Amino acid sequence: MDFFRSFDEKRQQMQHNRHLIIFIKNPVLGKVKTRLAAGIGNEKALEVYWQLLEITRNAALKSDCTRNVFYSDEIENDVWDEDKFNKFVQEGDSLGERMKNAFEQIFAFGADKAIIIGSDCPELSADTIHEAFDILEKKDVVIGPAKDGGYYLLGMKKPLPFVFENKKWSTDSVLQDTTNDLNANELNYGLVRQLSDLDTIEDLKNSHLNYPE
Repeated sequence: MDFFRSFDEKRQQMQHNRHLIIFIKNPVLGKVKTRLAAGIGNEKALEVYWQLLEITRNAALKSDCTRNVFYSDEIENDVWDEDKFNKFVQEGDSLGERMKNAFEQIFAFGADKAIIIGSDCPELSADTIHEAFDILEKKDVVIGPAKDGGYYLLGMKKPLPFVFENKKWSTDSVLQDTTNDLNANELNYGLVRQLSDLDTIEDLKNSHLNYPE
């Protein structure tokens, strides 16, 4: 009995020290998936974003970790249940600054490992998140490369501010620039499988999501 109690306590501690950061946009008409909305309209783009949020939420709920959702504008009383998700507001002027601040905040709470994901990846699963945390057992950094040249997942074991500096966000150079910085700082990294973000009509057509009528 003592063995199983010790195992459970160790597992709970591991989960507590594994933190998942989830960046979302408040689902407001006209403010989400703007590139997609240019082709299908704001209302349909919002419908698609709700589907992406549900995929992201389900993957997070099935992951053994402490879950932290960061809203773009304000905390809402919504499907991100407060008994399962810690809630915060993103802070910073640029995407890089907001991510840097989120990591620093989570590590200040005692995280040993932290991974950030967005809410744009229809292929995201708990298995990928688990694999990423496992990679961090041996590597300094883990990256989930996106097919557009960016990344949909990034994890580390301590704050690395330089990773978020001097980047041209939302361009196809982000992943390469990030790995160049890691190599220059003599940090090793591992990769999980490459996935697609959903930003355009073509991305939507190539995904398994329901196309809004």
